[in-house]
Amino acid sequence: MTDINITKRINRMRRQTRGRAKISGTAERPRVTVFKSNTALYAQAIDDVSGVTLAAVNDAHLKTKGTKTDRATKAGEKLAELLKAKGVAAVVFDKAGFKYHGRVKAVAEALRAGGITL
Repeated sequence: MTDINITKRINRMRRQTRGRAKISGTAERPRVTVFKSNTALYAQAIDDVSGVTLAAVNDAHLKTKGTKTDRATKAGEKLAELLKAKGVAAVVFDKAGFKYHGRVKAVAEALRAGGITL
């Protein structure tokens, strides 16, 4: 007998692996990956060629109030600011096996609003 949460996690990891096989980040166009837990959202820009994280944000550290989606939007805005400061204008968006809606979509839209091309 299997636990449904283990099955869900394994399925998400499979989707994540399929996506990572198709996309890769460079210094000029890093990969922005999003991870969401029940309480927090993490986003980071990664240069896969050199294996370096260029910028990272965590919505729990931003000290903002509101819904999880509001906090995800603020995290996306902060990540856009950090990337602009590093001179990055375009990124590859990696949703890490999650559906493109809710908090994941909020981060992507906030990046676009911040002037980052996805």
